Amino acid sequence: QAQLVESGGGLVQAGGSLRLSCAVSGGAFSRQALAWFRQAPDQEREFVAGISWHGGNTYYEASVRGRFTISRDNARNTGYLQMNNLKPEDTAVYYCNAGGTDSGTKYWPNDSWGQGTQVIVSS
Repeated sequence: QAQLVESGGGLVQAGGSLRLSCAVSGGAFSRQALAWFRQAPDQEREFVAGISWHGGNTYYEASVRGRFTISRDNARNTGYLQMNNLKPEDTAVYYCNAGGTDSGTKYWPNDSWGQGTQVIVSS
């Protein structure tokens, strides 16, 4: 089973940027789809962005489209989430997931999650 470690979160002012990383070990990362999710306090975990195993297809939740960019480096077994023009409503713990089911427009996660990385956006 894969192990995932998210990093790069922090406190940022509205309008700022952060780049999250997801280091994956113990799985077949280069042949797996990857996705980012987030969970705000007292809310369900929600999908943010997904990317195909080859990186050629990406898709986003509507509220982040145009602001966030998902990418991956298969040689480094690492995924990324570049977040620009951050808003207070982006405040959440962000998690990555690798190896779930990818339809090309939707991603169903498996049970392998990292510890998450906290993003706080102040107004």
